[in-house]
Amino acid sequence: QMPQLVAIFNGFGGGASALVASAEFLKTGVDSSTFLIVSITLSVLIGTLTFTGSFIAFGKLQGLVTTKPVTYPGQQLLNAILAIVMFYAAYMIPTYGMDSFYIIVTLSALLGILLVIPIGGADMPVVISLLNSYSGIAAAMTGFVLVNSEPSAGNALIICGSLVGASGMILTNIMCKGMNRSLVN
Repeated sequence: QMPQLVAIFNGFGGGASALVASAEFLKTGVDSSTFLIVSITLSVLIGTLTFTGSFIAFGKLQGLVTTKPVTYPGQQLLNAILAIVMFYAAYMIPTYGMDSFYIIVTLSALLGILLVIPIGGADMPVVISLLNSYSGIAAAMTGFVLVNSEPSAGNALIICGSLVGASGMILTNIMCKGMNRSLVN
Protein backbone atom coordinates (compact mmCIF):
# COMPACT_ATOMS: atom_id res chain seq x y z
CA GLN A 1 0.00 0.00 0.00
CA MET A 2 3.03 2.26 -0.41
CA PRO A 3 1.68 4.02 -3.56
CA GLN A 4 -1.44 5.06 -1.63
CA LEU A 5 0.73 6.43 1.17
CA VAL A 6 2.87 8.39 -1.30
CA ALA A 7 -0.31 9.76 -2.91
CA ILE A 8 -1.56 10.99 0.47
CA PHE A 9 1.83 12.55 1.28
CA ASN A 10 1.83 14.34 -2.09
CA GLY A 11 -1.68 15.58 -1.43
CA PHE A 12 -0.82 16.94 1.99
CA GLY A 13 2.34 18.57 0.60
CA GLY A 14 0.35 20.35 -2.08
CA GLY A 15 -2.39 21.27 0.39
CA ALA A 16 0.16 22.69 2.85
CA SER A 17 1.69 24.84 0.12
CA ALA A 18 -1.74 26.13 -0.87
CA LEU A 19 -2.63 26.92 2.75
CA VAL A 20 0.62 28.81 3.40
CA ALA A 21 0.15 30.84 0.22
CA SER A 22 -3.49 31.50 1.14
CA ALA A 23 -2.46 32.72 4.59
CA GLU A 24 0.07 35.07 3.02
CA PHE A 25 -2.61 36.39 0.66
CA LEU A 26 -4.95 37.02 3.60
CA LYS A 27 -2.13 38.79 5.43
CA THR A 28 -0.93 40.99 2.57
CA GLY A 29 -4.19 41.50 0.66
CA VAL A 30 -4.81 42.48 -2.94
CA ASP A 31 -2.49 45.48 -2.77
CA SER A 32 0.55 43.18 -2.95
CA SER A 33 3.12 43.35 -5.73
CA THR A 34 2.38 41.62 -9.00
CA PHE A 35 5.21 39.14 -8.31
CA LEU A 36 3.66 38.16 -4.99
CA ILE A 37 0.16 37.76 -6.44
CA VAL A 38 1.50 35.59 -9.29
CA SER A 39 3.48 33.46 -6.81
CA ILE A 40 0.48 33.08 -4.51
CA THR A 41 -1.80 32.20 -7.42
CA LEU A 42 0.57 29.55 -8.79
CA SER A 43 1.16 28.07 -5.33
CA VAL A 44 -2.57 27.86 -4.63
CA LEU A 45 -3.41 26.57 -8.10
CA ILE A 46 -0.75 23.83 -8.19
CA GLY A 47 -1.06 22.97 -4.50
CA THR A 48 -4.84 22.61 -4.55
CA LEU A 49 -4.78 20.68 -7.82
CA THR A 50 -2.18 18.33 -6.28
CA PHE A 51 -4.26 17.95 -3.12
CA THR A 52 -7.48 16.85 -4.82
CA GLY A 53 -5.78 14.90 -7.61
CA SER A 54 -3.72 12.95 -5.08
CA PHE A 55 -6.79 11.99 -3.11
CA ILE A 56 -8.47 10.73 -6.28
CA ALA A 57 -5.30 8.70 -7.04
CA PHE A 58 -5.39 7.33 -3.49
CA GLY A 59 -9.05 6.44 -3.89
CA LYS A 60 -8.45 4.62 -7.15
CA LEU A 61 -5.57 2.60 -5.71
CA GLN A 62 -7.47 1.83 -2.50
CA GLY A 63 -10.60 0.79 -4.39
CA LEU A 64 -12.71 3.64 -3.01
CA VAL A 65 -13.06 5.17 -6.48
CA THR A 66 -13.53 3.13 -9.64
CA THR A 67 -10.21 2.13 -11.19
CA LYS A 68 -11.71 2.42 -14.66
CA PRO A 69 -11.17 5.66 -16.57
CA VAL A 70 -14.10 8.04 -16.12
CA THR A 71 -14.51 9.96 -19.35
CA TYR A 72 -17.23 12.03 -20.96
CA PRO A 73 -17.62 14.06 -24.16
CA GLY A 74 -15.99 17.47 -24.08
CA GLN A 75 -13.76 16.62 -21.13
CA GLN A 76 -10.61 18.27 -22.49
CA LEU A 77 -12.57 21.32 -23.59
CA LEU A 78 -14.06 21.68 -20.10
CA ASN A 79 -10.60 21.40 -18.53
CA ALA A 80 -9.26 24.06 -20.91
CA ILE A 81 -12.17 26.40 -20.11
CA LEU A 82 -11.62 25.91 -16.37
CA ALA A 83 -7.92 26.74 -16.79
CA ILE A 84 -8.71 29.88 -18.78
CA VAL A 85 -11.26 31.02 -16.19
CA MET A 86 -8.70 30.43 -13.41
CA PHE A 87 -6.04 32.50 -15.13
CA TYR A 88 -8.58 35.25 -15.82
CA ALA A 89 -9.60 35.19 -12.14
CA ALA A 90 -5.93 35.51 -11.19
CA TYR A 91 -5.62 38.51 -13.50
CA MET A 92 -8.69 40.04 -11.85
CA ILE A 93 -7.47 39.65 -8.24
CA PRO A 94 -6.58 43.37 -7.96
CA THR A 95 -10.14 44.25 -9.01
CA TYR A 96 -12.27 41.60 -7.31
CA GLY A 97 -9.97 40.51 -4.46
CA MET A 98 -11.22 37.57 -2.43
CA ASP A 99 -13.95 36.65 -4.91
CA SER A 100 -11.32 35.98 -7.58
CA PHE A 101 -9.20 34.11 -5.06
CA TYR A 102 -12.11 31.82 -4.11
CA ILE A 103 -12.74 31.10 -7.79
CA ILE A 104 -9.10 30.07 -8.20
CA VAL A 105 -9.22 27.74 -5.19
CA THR A 106 -12.52 26.15 -6.23
CA LEU A 107 -11.59 25.62 -9.87
CA SER A 108 -8.12 24.31 -8.93
CA ALA A 109 -9.72 21.71 -6.67
CA LEU A 110 -12.16 20.73 -9.41
CA LEU A 111 -9.41 20.58 -12.03
CA GLY A 112 -7.34 18.27 -9.82
CA ILE A 113 -10.24 15.83 -9.75
CA LEU A 114 -11.02 16.16 -13.45
CA LEU A 115 -7.41 15.62 -14.51
CA VAL A 116 -6.95 12.38 -12.53
CA ILE A 117 -10.38 10.74 -12.77
CA PRO A 118 -10.05 9.80 -16.49
CA ILE A 119 -6.83 7.86 -15.85
CA GLY A 120 -7.09 4.12 -15.22
CA GLY A 121 -5.82 2.45 -12.07
CA ALA A 122 -2.90 0.74 -13.84
CA ASP A 123 -1.40 4.15 -14.67
CA MET A 124 -1.79 5.54 -11.13
CA PRO A 125 1.91 5.07 -10.22
CA VAL A 126 2.85 7.42 -13.07
CA VAL A 127 0.16 9.89 -11.96
CA ILE A 128 1.44 9.76 -8.39
CA SER A 129 4.97 10.43 -9.60
CA LEU A 130 3.72 13.42 -11.61
CA LEU A 131 1.73 14.70 -8.63
CA ASN A 132 4.90 14.33 -6.54
CA SER A 133 6.58 16.66 -9.01
CA TYR A 134 3.64 19.06 -8.72
CA SER A 135 3.90 19.10 -4.93
CA GLY A 136 7.55 20.12 -5.27
CA ILE A 137 6.65 22.87 -7.73
CA ALA A 138 3.93 24.09 -5.34
CA ALA A 139 6.49 24.17 -2.51
CA ALA A 140 8.91 26.16 -4.68
CA MET A 141 6.15 28.64 -5.53
CA THR A 142 5.38 28.95 -1.82
CA GLY A 143 9.06 29.70 -1.29
CA PHE A 144 8.72 32.65 -3.66
CA VAL A 145 5.69 33.75 -1.65
CA LEU A 146 7.67 33.66 1.62
CA VAL A 147 11.03 34.97 0.40
CA ASN A 148 10.27 38.57 1.45
CA SER A 149 8.73 37.87 4.85
CA GLU A 150 10.82 34.81 5.84
CA PRO A 151 13.94 34.80 3.63
CA SER A 152 15.60 31.66 5.00
CA ALA A 153 12.38 29.61 4.90
CA GLY A 154 11.54 30.96 1.45
CA ASN A 155 14.96 30.10 0.04
CA ALA A 156 14.85 26.61 1.57
CA LEU A 157 11.42 25.97 0.03
CA ILE A 158 12.56 27.24 -3.36
CA ILE A 159 15.59 24.94 -3.35
CA CYS A 160 13.91 21.84 -1.91
CA GLY A 161 10.75 22.30 -3.95
CA SER A 162 12.76 22.68 -7.15
CA LEU A 163 14.68 19.48 -6.37
CA VAL A 164 11.48 17.55 -5.66
CA GLY A 165 9.80 18.99 -8.75
CA ALA A 166 12.70 18.15 -11.05
CA SER A 167 13.34 14.68 -9.63
CA GLY A 168 9.61 13.89 -9.74
CA MET A 169 9.49 14.89 -13.40
CA ILE A 170 12.56 12.75 -14.18
CA LEU A 171 11.01 9.77 -12.36
CA THR A 172 7.73 10.30 -14.23
CA ASN A 173 9.60 10.26 -17.53
CA ILE A 174 11.47 7.08 -16.57
CA MET A 175 8.23 5.38 -15.50
CA CYS A 176 6.53 6.34 -18.76
CA LYS A 177 9.38 4.82 -20.76
CA GLY A 178 9.32 1.69 -18.58
CA MET A 179 5.58 1.28 -19.21
CA ASN A 180 5.88 2.07 -22.94
CA ARG A 181 3.58 5.08 -22.53
CA SER A 182 3.88 8.76 -23.29
CA LEU A 183 3.13 11.30 -20.58
CA VAL A 184 0.39 12.80 -22.73
CA ASN A 185 -1.21 9.36 -23.07
